[in-house]
Amino acid sequence: MTIKPLEHDFSVFEKLGFEDPPVGVKFEYFKPNSIERLDRSLAMCEMVKEAQLRDSAFYMDEGNENCMGKGAMGMMPEDPSWACAGLIGERMGIFKDAGANMRCMQHYTTFDKGAVNYVAFAQLSALDFEPDLMVFSGPMETCEIVLRAMAYSTGEMYESKATPVFQCSWLYSYPQLTGKVNYIVMGTGHGTTARETYKSGTVLVSVPSPWFPVILENLASMELVPRAWSVGREAWLEEEGALYGKLAADAETSGE
Repeated sequence: MTIKPLEHDFSVFEKLGFEDPPVGVKFEYFKPNSIERLDRSLAMCEMVKEAQLRDSAFYMDEGNENCMGKGAMGMMPEDPSWACAGLIGERMGIFKDAGANMRCMQHYTTFDKGAVNYVAFAQLSALDFEPDLMVFSGPMETCEIVLRAMAYSTGEMYESKATPVFQCSWLYSYPQLTGKVNYIVMGTGHGTTARETYKSGTVLVSVPSPWFPVILENLASMELVPRAWSVGREAWLEEEGALYGKLAADAETSGE
């Protein structure tokens, strides 16, 4: 089946200064025949990085995933009882005991089994299908622009959800199923750090499709770099004081 063609104009993202290109992600029940299958085996957390290195789109299926990310995607043929028992985290030394691992598992958000059979990825220059998520990676000073564009007209709170393991859930299934923008910081997750997916401190922001129109509209009108951040500390303190003084004078004049 052919994936729905691209509808949104994401070209504004090219102006934000991301060294790594943004990546579109699409979750599919049917095989996307218009896209090539990934030719190698990777963890789910590595798929965005792989898309950033490729000039064309690809899709993955259960056979391409070599970690527990297939569990987040609902692709696990059978959940191994030893994983459900929390033994992975205990044996790897991530958790003190299996009980801690089991408690951590209660936080995960995952797709129902069989609901997602394929996941397509494409960096911005190769994106010709309408994505479910846009994923951004880079330093906070660049990713912050996307977060601020979410809040600019809505007042929405920045929120980061993550656990020491299974960060694929927080990058993919959590934002898709909740409709919430999420960001995670590399160096806080066991698998992503061990696989050297990104440099420690790199921020990944995952934006679900309901936020596309809001963020795109706000990016077209807001300051990409707030004036307060660009004029220097002393100049801004002077401007800030003048602003407060003007507001106080206006309030007094209006009788408040």
